[in-house]
Amino acid sequence: MTDISAFAANLDALIKLQRSAYLRDGFPTAEIRLGRLQRTAALLAENKDRIADALSRDFGHRSHDETRIGLLGALGALRYAATNLESWLQPEQYTPMTPDARARVEYTPRGVVGVIGPWNFPIVTVFGPLAAILAAGNRAIIKPSELTPVTSALLAELVADRFAPSEVTVVQGAAEEGEIFAASALDHLIFTGSASVAKHVMRAAASNLTPVTLELGGKSPAIVTEQFDLAEAARRIMAVKTRNAGQVCLAPDYALVPRALEREFAAACVAAVEQMFPQGVDSNEYTSIISDRHYRRLEAMIADARANGAEVIEALPARKANDGRRLAPTLLLNVNDNMMAMREEIFGPVLPIVGYYHLDEALAFIRSRPHPLGLYYFGADDQQGRKVLDGTASGGVTINDVMVHMFGADMPFGGVGASGMGCYFGKAGFHTFSHARAIYRQGESDSAAEIFRPPYGERLQQILAAAIAQ
Repeated sequence: MTDISAFAANLDALIKLQRSAYLRDGFPTAEIRLGRLQRTAALLAENKDRIADALSRDFGHRSHDETRIGLLGALGALRYAATNLESWLQPEQYTPMTPDARARVEYTPRGVVGVIGPWNFPIVTVFGPLAAILAAGNRAIIKPSELTPVTSALLAELVADRFAPSEVTVVQGAAEEGEIFAASALDHLIFTGSASVAKHVMRAAASNLTPVTLELGGKSPAIVTEQFDLAEAARRIMAVKTRNAGQVCLAPDYALVPRALEREFAAACVAAVEQMFPQGVDSNEYTSIISDRHYRRLEAMIADARANGAEVIEALPARKANDGRRLAPTLLLNVNDNMMAMREEIFGPVLPIVGYYHLDEALAFIRSRPHPLGLYYFGADDQQGRKVLDGTASGGVTINDVMVHMFGADMPFGGVGASGMGCYFGKAGFHTFSHARAIYRQGESDSAAEIFRPPYGERLQQILAAAIAQ
């Protein structure tokens, strides 16, 4: 049996194991769900140093503090779900058709949920949704990224130490195994990654009518207005644009700045980066690009921008040799839509700066592109701010900062259109991974049921006439 055949057989056996346990044991009690959430939180908290070391090895270099920030997000989601689990499980009461009837909705588990995680933040993007998956009473099979093999192997070990395979388990593999995973007979599938891969995931999942949640990315814009201090906007934008070397789905992909202020904004970005990384790209806090292929892609993107007329500004001195894949934060002025940097999601420390004359022009620029995962607006929370919110579509919005909207454990997080579908975190995630089961108990009186069966009488005619009347 080939390795790929063995993977498929093992995955099929795991799905059957979890589904049979789900059907045999019924819906887990609140106590069982709480225990699973607590075990998961302990897994992360007790192994934070091993996880940080594994990710640094996978990247070539990554700050342990960078990884711990991601751990905070995952732990926040798990602890918030544990705290609010009892209230989420309470049935929702609805208005029945007759006074002596009863109508309610109970949220029931979907069954076996598959999680395909990405390489950039493999902890929060796996364990964040896992909090909602477990709170909803599901079992889970996790397929982490092949680009972080050390971390993926560690997660498989840690999960196996805490969970029976019938509860939560990890499978490993590359792209071919990922295709098999997406095409498996799961009850729900969440994928975090690129839009191009998501199309294949959806196509594969459709073969089993598996519902999907997609957390993608896109070109998230940052709008800077004259209402906000330019230097402070630059500091806040570059703090996220250089986080994980820009390998963040919510990193700003371009900045829209008032005309005649582009160069001043670029200078403020350079000053901000120099302050954050005093040792340049060799600073301990600065992360390497994940692979040689991704590094070459970013280099090609910068070269393409230069060849098409952009002014390229390196915010930190570049390394003389490409060792460690440390790519200097790079600003692009005089950009146009012919450049790769304006057509593709960047996913690296490269920031195009686009000038605009009026806010309407900036909003039209955003609307002409696919809906992004995040949108950032630096200005007053006034009529102009309301115009930005009402005149654009995005997965989420942060006003006067970048990416902060995803850190609220009680707020939904997800994309719209090309940036994804569905959401997780908080109660919204609990609902995503649950089935809303409508339950109606008919009243004691026969009259409620009689009016809807032949022979139809005068009472039904009165009800229909009243209901249909203009």
